[in-house]
Amino acid sequence: MTTFTWIELALIALAGLAAGAVNALAGGGTLITFPMLVAVGIPPITANITSTVALWPGYLGATLAQAQDLPGQAQRLWVALPAAAVGGVIGALLLLNTDDRLFSELVPFLILLAAGLLAIQDPVRGWLKRRAEQRGSPDISEAWAVLPIALAAIYGGYFGAGLSVIVLAVLGLTMEDSLTRLNALKQAVSLSVNLAAATFFLFSGEPVWLAALVLGAGALLGGVLGGRLAGRIQPATLRWTVVAIGVLVAIVYLVR
Repeated sequence: MTTFTWIELALIALAGLAAGAVNALAGGGTLITFPMLVAVGIPPITANITSTVALWPGYLGATLAQAQDLPGQAQRLWVALPAAAVGGVIGALLLLNTDDRLFSELVPFLILLAAGLLAIQDPVRGWLKRRAEQRGSPDISEAWAVLPIALAAIYGGYFGAGLSVIVLAVLGLTMEDSLTRLNALKQAVSLSVNLAAATFFLFSGEPVWLAALVLGAGALLGGVLGGRLAGRIQPATLRWTVVAIGVLVAIVYLVR
Protein backbone atom coordinates (compact mmCIF):
# COMPACT_ATOMS: atom_id res chain seq x y z
CA MET A 1 0.00 0.00 0.00
CA THR A 2 1.39 3.40 -1.01
CA THR A 3 1.76 5.86 1.85
CA PHE A 4 2.11 9.62 1.62
CA THR A 5 3.24 12.41 3.89
CA TRP A 6 0.85 15.26 4.64
CA ILE A 7 2.96 17.50 2.40
CA GLU A 8 2.61 15.04 -0.49
CA LEU A 9 -1.16 14.81 0.02
CA ALA A 10 -1.35 18.60 0.05
CA LEU A 11 0.61 18.74 -3.23
CA ILE A 12 -1.72 16.14 -4.79
CA ALA A 13 -4.74 18.17 -3.66
CA LEU A 14 -3.25 21.36 -5.11
CA ALA A 15 -2.54 19.57 -8.40
CA GLY A 16 -6.15 18.40 -8.49
CA LEU A 17 -7.37 21.92 -7.71
CA ALA A 18 -5.25 23.39 -10.51
CA ALA A 19 -6.25 20.65 -12.96
CA GLY A 20 -9.95 21.10 -12.23
CA ALA A 21 -9.72 24.85 -12.79
CA VAL A 22 -7.59 24.46 -15.92
CA ASN A 23 -9.96 21.87 -17.40
CA ALA A 24 -12.94 24.17 -16.75
CA LEU A 25 -11.22 27.12 -18.42
CA ALA A 26 -8.86 25.80 -21.07
CA GLY A 27 -8.22 22.02 -20.86
CA GLY A 28 -5.01 20.09 -20.25
CA GLY A 29 -5.36 19.28 -16.56
CA THR A 30 -3.68 15.89 -16.99
CA LEU A 31 -0.45 17.72 -17.82
CA ILE A 32 -0.53 18.89 -14.19
CA THR A 33 -1.84 15.83 -12.34
CA PHE A 34 0.29 13.16 -14.01
CA PRO A 35 3.71 14.72 -13.29
CA MET A 36 2.67 15.48 -9.72
CA LEU A 37 1.64 11.88 -9.04
CA VAL A 38 4.95 10.66 -10.46
CA ALA A 39 6.81 13.26 -8.37
CA VAL A 40 5.35 11.90 -5.12
CA GLY A 41 6.59 8.41 -5.95
CA ILE A 42 3.81 6.71 -7.91
CA PRO A 43 5.08 4.66 -10.90
CA PRO A 44 4.19 6.24 -14.28
CA ILE A 45 1.56 3.71 -15.42
CA THR A 46 -0.10 3.67 -12.00
CA ALA A 47 0.00 7.48 -11.92
CA ASN A 48 -1.70 7.65 -15.32
CA ILE A 49 -4.39 5.20 -14.20
CA THR A 50 -4.94 7.02 -10.91
CA SER A 51 -5.30 10.34 -12.73
CA THR A 52 -7.83 8.86 -15.18
CA VAL A 53 -9.96 7.41 -12.38
CA ALA A 54 -9.82 10.63 -10.35
CA LEU A 55 -10.68 13.08 -13.12
CA TRP A 56 -13.63 11.37 -14.85
CA PRO A 57 -16.27 13.42 -12.90
CA GLY A 58 -14.93 16.47 -14.73
CA TYR A 59 -15.98 14.92 -18.04
CA LEU A 60 -19.42 14.26 -16.57
CA GLY A 61 -19.73 17.87 -15.45
CA ALA A 62 -18.72 19.16 -18.88
CA THR A 63 -21.27 16.88 -20.57
CA LEU A 64 -24.09 17.95 -18.25
CA ALA A 65 -23.16 21.61 -18.79
CA GLN A 66 -23.84 21.25 -22.53
CA ALA A 67 -26.67 18.73 -22.34
CA GLN A 68 -29.07 21.30 -23.83
CA ASP A 69 -27.18 21.04 -27.13
CA LEU A 70 -27.52 17.25 -27.44
CA PRO A 71 -31.24 16.90 -28.37
CA GLY A 72 -31.60 15.85 -32.00
CA GLN A 73 -28.27 14.02 -31.97
CA ALA A 74 -29.55 10.66 -30.74
CA GLN A 75 -28.50 8.82 -33.90
CA ARG A 76 -24.98 10.22 -33.61
CA LEU A 77 -24.78 9.21 -29.96
CA TRP A 78 -25.79 5.64 -30.86
CA VAL A 79 -22.89 5.57 -33.32
CA ALA A 80 -20.25 7.50 -31.38
CA LEU A 81 -20.63 6.39 -27.76
CA PRO A 82 -20.16 2.62 -28.28
CA ALA A 83 -17.12 3.29 -30.51
CA ALA A 84 -15.72 5.61 -27.84
CA ALA A 85 -16.29 3.09 -25.04
CA VAL A 86 -14.73 0.20 -26.97
CA GLY A 87 -11.74 2.35 -27.92
CA GLY A 88 -11.33 3.51 -24.33
CA VAL A 89 -11.22 -0.08 -23.07
CA ILE A 90 -8.73 -1.08 -25.79
CA GLY A 91 -6.49 1.84 -24.81
CA ALA A 92 -6.75 0.89 -21.14
CA LEU A 93 -5.91 -2.72 -21.96
CA LEU A 94 -2.88 -1.62 -23.98
CA LEU A 95 -1.71 0.52 -21.07
CA LEU A 96 -1.97 -2.36 -18.60
CA ASN A 97 0.08 -4.51 -20.97
CA THR A 98 2.81 -1.90 -21.45
CA ASP A 99 6.03 -2.38 -19.53
CA ASP A 100 6.72 0.39 -16.97
CA ARG A 101 10.11 1.07 -18.53
CA LEU A 102 8.67 1.37 -22.04
CA PHE A 103 5.91 3.66 -20.81
CA SER A 104 8.48 5.81 -19.00
CA GLU A 105 10.33 6.17 -22.30
CA LEU A 106 7.09 7.11 -24.08
CA VAL A 107 5.99 9.63 -21.43
CA PRO A 108 7.90 12.71 -22.71
CA PHE A 109 6.59 12.14 -26.24
CA LEU A 110 3.04 11.60 -24.99
CA ILE A 111 3.29 14.83 -22.98
CA LEU A 112 4.67 16.72 -26.00
CA LEU A 113 1.82 15.33 -28.13
CA ALA A 114 -0.72 16.48 -25.53
CA ALA A 115 0.90 19.92 -25.29
CA GLY A 116 0.87 20.17 -29.09
CA LEU A 117 -2.80 19.26 -29.24
CA LEU A 118 -3.56 21.88 -26.62
CA ALA A 119 -1.56 24.45 -28.58
CA ILE A 120 -3.59 23.90 -31.77
CA GLN A 121 -6.94 23.86 -30.01
CA ASP A 122 -7.87 27.43 -30.99
CA PRO A 123 -6.87 27.01 -34.68
CA VAL A 124 -8.84 23.75 -34.81
CA ARG A 125 -11.92 25.41 -33.35
CA GLY A 126 -11.53 28.35 -35.74
CA TRP A 127 -11.30 26.02 -38.74
CA LEU A 128 -14.34 24.07 -37.57
CA LYS A 129 -16.32 27.25 -37.10
CA ARG A 130 -15.48 28.46 -40.62
CA ARG A 131 -16.30 25.03 -42.03
CA ALA A 132 -19.68 24.98 -40.26
CA GLU A 133 -20.50 28.44 -41.62
CA GLN A 134 -19.70 27.48 -45.23
CA ARG A 135 -22.29 24.68 -45.41
CA GLY A 136 -21.11 23.87 -48.90
CA SER A 137 -19.07 20.74 -48.47
CA PRO A 138 -20.33 17.41 -49.81
CA ASP A 139 -22.25 15.15 -47.49
CA ILE A 140 -20.26 12.43 -45.80
CA SER A 141 -21.95 9.43 -44.18
CA GLU A 142 -21.62 9.91 -40.43
CA ALA A 143 -21.14 6.18 -40.04
CA TRP A 144 -17.56 6.80 -41.23
CA ALA A 145 -16.97 8.58 -37.92
CA VAL A 146 -16.89 5.25 -36.06
CA LEU A 147 -13.31 4.35 -36.98
CA PRO A 148 -11.63 7.72 -36.29
CA ILE A 149 -13.60 8.08 -33.04
CA ALA A 150 -12.47 4.61 -31.98
CA LEU A 151 -8.83 5.44 -32.82
CA ALA A 152 -9.03 8.69 -30.83
CA ALA A 153 -10.61 6.74 -27.97
CA ILE A 154 -7.74 4.24 -27.92
CA TYR A 155 -5.36 7.15 -27.38
CA GLY A 156 -7.71 8.51 -24.72
CA GLY A 157 -7.80 5.23 -22.82
CA TYR A 158 -4.01 4.95 -23.05
CA PHE A 159 -3.00 8.46 -21.96
CA GLY A 160 -5.87 10.89 -22.46
CA ALA A 161 -4.34 14.37 -22.32
CA GLY A 162 -5.53 16.35 -25.35
CA LEU A 163 -8.28 13.84 -26.15
CA SER A 164 -10.95 16.54 -26.51
CA VAL A 165 -9.01 18.31 -29.29
CA ILE A 166 -8.69 15.09 -31.29
CA VAL A 167 -12.36 14.17 -30.83
CA LEU A 168 -13.59 17.64 -31.84
CA ALA A 169 -11.43 17.56 -34.97
CA VAL A 170 -12.73 14.09 -35.90
CA LEU A 171 -16.35 15.16 -35.43
CA GLY A 172 -15.78 18.31 -37.48
CA LEU A 173 -14.31 16.29 -40.33
CA THR A 174 -17.06 13.69 -40.44
CA MET A 175 -20.21 15.60 -39.45
CA GLU A 176 -22.02 18.72 -40.63
CA ASP A 177 -23.31 20.88 -37.78
CA SER A 178 -22.66 23.98 -35.71
CA LEU A 179 -19.56 24.14 -33.54
CA THR A 180 -21.73 24.39 -30.42
CA ARG A 181 -23.57 21.14 -31.13
CA LEU A 182 -20.39 19.32 -32.17
CA ASN A 183 -18.72 20.54 -28.97
CA ALA A 184 -21.59 19.10 -26.91
CA LEU A 185 -21.21 15.77 -28.75
CA LYS A 186 -17.46 15.93 -28.09
CA GLN A 187 -18.14 16.21 -24.36
CA ALA A 188 -20.32 13.09 -24.42
CA VAL A 189 -17.76 11.13 -26.48
CA SER A 190 -14.90 12.15 -24.17
CA LEU A 191 -16.98 11.13 -21.15
CA SER A 192 -17.65 7.73 -22.74
CA VAL A 193 -13.93 7.17 -23.38
CA ASN A 194 -12.84 8.23 -19.92
CA LEU A 195 -15.63 6.41 -18.09
CA ALA A 196 -14.98 3.17 -19.99
CA ALA A 197 -11.24 3.34 -19.27
CA ALA A 198 -11.77 4.32 -15.61
CA THR A 199 -14.28 1.48 -15.11
CA PHE A 200 -11.82 -0.98 -16.64
CA PHE A 201 -9.07 0.34 -14.35
CA LEU A 202 -11.30 -0.12 -11.28
CA PHE A 203 -10.89 -3.88 -11.59
CA SER A 204 -7.17 -3.78 -12.36
CA GLY A 205 -6.00 -3.23 -8.81
CA GLU A 206 -3.78 -0.41 -10.09
CA PRO A 207 -5.35 2.86 -8.85
CA VAL A 208 -3.83 4.40 -5.72
CA TRP A 209 -7.12 5.15 -4.03
CA LEU A 210 -5.97 7.65 -1.44
CA ALA A 211 -4.29 9.73 -4.14
CA ALA A 212 -7.31 9.35 -6.43
CA LEU A 213 -9.72 10.56 -3.73
CA VAL A 214 -7.57 13.54 -2.79
CA LEU A 215 -6.96 14.39 -6.45
CA GLY A 216 -10.64 14.02 -7.31
CA ALA A 217 -11.76 16.24 -4.41
CA GLY A 218 -9.27 18.91 -5.45
CA ALA A 219 -10.39 18.68 -9.08
CA LEU A 220 -14.05 19.02 -8.11
CA LEU A 221 -13.31 22.16 -6.11
CA GLY A 222 -11.07 23.44 -8.89
CA GLY A 223 -13.81 22.93 -11.46
CA VAL A 224 -16.21 25.06 -9.39
CA LEU A 225 -13.52 27.69 -8.94
CA GLY A 226 -12.69 27.65 -12.64
CA GLY A 227 -16.33 28.15 -13.52
CA ARG A 228 -16.47 31.25 -11.33
CA LEU A 229 -13.25 32.64 -12.79
CA ALA A 230 -14.38 32.06 -16.37
CA GLY A 231 -15.00 35.74 -17.05
CA ARG A 232 -11.82 37.00 -15.37
CA ILE A 233 -9.08 34.83 -16.87
CA GLN A 234 -8.26 34.60 -20.56
CA PRO A 235 -8.48 30.88 -21.53
CA ALA A 236 -5.83 31.36 -24.22
CA THR A 237 -3.32 32.73 -21.69
CA LEU A 238 -4.00 29.86 -19.33
CA ARG A 239 -3.81 27.33 -22.16
CA TRP A 240 -0.39 28.55 -23.27
CA THR A 241 0.79 28.44 -19.66
CA VAL A 242 -0.23 24.78 -19.48
CA VAL A 243 1.45 24.12 -22.85
CA ALA A 244 4.67 25.66 -21.51
CA ILE A 245 4.44 23.53 -18.35
CA GLY A 246 3.92 20.42 -20.49
CA VAL A 247 6.95 21.19 -22.66
CA LEU A 248 9.14 21.83 -19.60
CA VAL A 249 7.98 18.58 -17.97
CA ALA A 250 8.69 16.66 -21.19
CA ILE A 251 12.20 18.16 -21.36
CA VAL A 252 12.83 17.11 -17.75
CA TYR A 253 11.74 13.54 -18.57
CA LEU A 254 13.91 13.48 -21.70
CA VAL A 255 16.95 14.72 -19.76
CA ARG A 256 16.37 12.14 -17.02
